[in-house]
Amino acid sequence: MPWNIPILLTWLRIVLIPVFAVILYLPTGWLPQAGINWAAALVFAAAGITDWFDGFLARRWGQTSDFGAFLDPVADKLMVAAALILLVQFNRTFALFAIIIIGREITVSALREWMAQMGRRSSVAVVSLGKFKTAAQIAAIIMLLINDRDFYGIDLYVWGNVLMFVAVVLTVWSMLYYLKRAWAQLSPTETTTN
Repeated sequence: MPWNIPILLTWLRIVLIPVFAVILYLPTGWLPQAGINWAAALVFAAAGITDWFDGFLARRWGQTSDFGAFLDPVADKLMVAAALILLVQFNRTFALFAIIIIGREITVSALREWMAQMGRRSSVAVVSLGKFKTAAQIAAIIMLLINDRDFYGIDLYVWGNVLMFVAVVLTVWSMLYYLKRAWAQLSPTETTTN
């Protein structure tokens, strides 16, 4: 297993998951609820920054690796899944949103693995639609973690869930796009025998 700064940043993102979860369960006697919310949002945002930064550094320094390519999306999906589960637990978003997003991540990951086994992984490589979906998810999660009902006149709960709905639409759209791309790669003999 290679060790370099981009991979260490990816591991840091995984380590931040329990930190982020513990913060949300801190007693309000330790910090006011608003402080807990902001601390959790900052940890999640830091994880999001490391996601961008590790990929940037890996490409810039020529430190890309198969292990890094495997670990990076795993870290992303674990962080998003943990955040969604906690937001549902604290009644800040809807369980249906979490089910759709987590279900899509599992489906697309399995699809990529299957296509990789057939030597066709590039047919389901990440596209800009997936990046827009990720950006909408991260922004929505941060807003819902802060959960301020009057943030300079903005209800972050309402707008966070509006953005989460947008993320869900993009999630389904991108999943259908990847499924269509994968289906187009299958030969007629493969589709009839399976």
